[in-house]
Amino acid sequence: MFSKPWRLLGAALLGVAVTALAACGAPPAGNTTTQPLVISAIPDQDPDKLQRLYGLVATYLSNQLGVPVQYKPVTDYTASITGFKVGDLDLVWYGGLTGVQARLQVPGAQAIAQRDIDDQFHSVFIANAASGITSVADLKGHTFTFGSNSSTSGFLMPAYYMLQSGVQLSALKGQPGYSGSHDKTIDLVQAGTFDAGALNQQVWQSRVAAGTVDTTTVKLIWTTPAFHDYHWVVNPQVEQRYGAGFIAKIQQALFSLDASKPDQKPILDLFGAKKFVPTQPSNYDQIAAVGAQLGLLPTPAP
Repeated sequence: MFSKPWRLLGAALLGVAVTALAACGAPPAGNTTTQPLVISAIPDQDPDKLQRLYGLVATYLSNQLGVPVQYKPVTDYTASITGFKVGDLDLVWYGGLTGVQARLQVPGAQAIAQRDIDDQFHSVFIANAASGITSVADLKGHTFTFGSNSSTSGFLMPAYYMLQSGVQLSALKGQPGYSGSHDKTIDLVQAGTFDAGALNQQVWQSRVAAGTVDTTTVKLIWTTPAFHDYHWVVNPQVEQRYGAGFIAKIQQALFSLDASKPDQKPILDLFGAKKFVPTQPSNYDQIAAVGAQLGLLPTPAP
């Protein structure tokens, strides 16, 4: 059985809040009367990086699909699910947990593509060197921050492995923090605001490679086993709007991204991938099971 904080957190995550969405991007020349395909993504990293990445994705997809494409950033993870549910968002880059939540909200929604790295994804636990923490078990009695409370790699799987190691939320010093993004988790641990935290391994490795982490101050203490994570989820309304077979066209456009082409390489580089590959709902069964165990998702049917 899980403690009351877990149940309260699960109830909060299942709530729906309507959030204003700011549009960007422009329709391609000669196609100004077609309703835009609206894409979005969970705000898991630095907003400037996301704006740059999805601006490029919008331009690429517009050229490939022959319809205007707009990127709408969202304020938080819940807003991405809400926007998808009410039909304001057509194609969203989700993490494992939010992807499952979105598909539960919209019958017929499909998980259509993942990166080549998303079938072997990991979270990492980091700690401020001054804390003396060297393992997950050492987290007891220390301050700790997750990323978003809807993040697969920044909350769901780290929380699961903390519990597997015998570390309950109540064993931490005070309530855990929720930084909102992987980048902020690193910054908060580095600043000493929290003794330790958990985040997406890819962001950690990218920041270390870029030299924006002081690895004498922040230490990697543990890497989780692999799990499936990020993927594109499409709303079935797109085929009503653009015609039968449009979802397959989106998939083909994503699969066709080629790092050898100068206009497409920046997109894959920003995604930290070499290509996009097919995915299927069963890839996220583990996520659904852990989400149900933590009270964040309904219990899967047998």
